[in-house]
Parts: sequence; structure tokens; C-alpha cells
Amino acid sequence: MKLALIGRIAGALALTMGLAGCIDMTEDLTVTSDTTAKATMTMTMGADIYAMFKSADTSGTGSEKFCAKDGEKLTENSDGSATCESTTEGTFDKLDFSEGDSKPTFTVVSPGVVRVAVPTKDLAGSLGKDDSDAQTKAMMQKMFEGHFLTIRFHGVEVTDTNLTLSDDKTSAEIKIPFLDLINGTAKLPDELYAVVKTN
Repeated sequence: MKLALIGRIAGALALTMGLAGCIDMTEDLTVTSDTTAKATMTMTMGADIYAMFKSADTSGTGSEKFCAKDGEKLTENSDGSATCESTTEGTFDKLDFSEGDSKPTFTVVSPGVVRVAVPTKDLAGSLGKDDSDAQTKAMMQKMFEGHFLTIRFHGVEVTDTNLTLSDDKTSAEIKIPFLDLINGTAKLPDELYAVVKTN
């Protein structure tokens, strides 16, 4: 998960402006076989914040770049916001979670059935470890109010989960308010999990 990046972006924004910015993040984990999966991370940045980052990039101020790494796809939306999508696919041990503070685990339960889980202990990453002054903290609270981290597990069929199961039973998800992660008030189990069929 790229919460470390969001934490760095948030810190930079909080120090320079008091905008209520839109930052939402979704991680989709699709189990494709007993040994492989596809992970897609999607981040959406509001128009005001994205405009500031574009300006910083062109002015050479050295600001944290948004969606500038290899394999990341940037989409500039008609409303001025921007969406960054990053996808990795392969065997469980080869999936790239290098930015992550809370990495998923994959366990084969039986042939064609895999349990995928994400421990929640360090889910907030650097967001929950902010030791800034009160004004900066207040700005970060405003920035993340009303925005969410969504974690979604996919498979041919989800047979067991502690998340919200989709109507067609092919996925399970949870939407966690960023403020709950930052404030340490998120009521989460020790891990988020789903048992999925792969064929």
C-alpha cells in the first residue's frame, strides 16, 4: 500500500496550504490462481491539490511528484482532478508492495481456494504517526475529512470474509475513513480477510 506516499504528500500540503483536498485510495487484490494475483492501487487527488502539484513540478521546487513512478498511469479528469493507477501482477511473492506498511498475505486453503488477508496493525502507515504541530495536524484533519481507504478482495467466488460481500459474491470490501486511521479510532479486526475460489 502507498500510504507512506500519501503521508508525505499530506505533510507537504499541510505545511503549505489549508485546502480541504480530495485524496481517496482504493486497493484491489484479485486472486487469479493458487499462486498468482493482481494488485491495483488507485489514488484520486482533487483538482485544487493536483493543480498545486503540477505547478510545483514545472517550477522545479522539488515537491513530491504524484504518479511519476514506472508503471503508474496518470489520468487527468475533466473536473481538474487526477487519478493515478498502478497495477502489478504475478506470483504472490513477486507482487510489488514496496511502498506498503501493511502487506497482504496469501494462503492456499485447498486446491482452487486461497485466503487473502491484510493485517491492520500498521494500516495507517505514516498517516497515524504524525508528530507535527497542532496547526499542521488540524490542516491534515481537514484535508482527509470525508475521504476513504477502500480495500477490496476479488475472486471467482468469495466463500468467507469479514468484509462486506458484494451481491454477486465475487468481491468483498471495506471503506475506512482516513480520519479514523489518522486518529487511531478505526474499529478494525486484527486482519481483513477473504477466502476466494480461483476457478
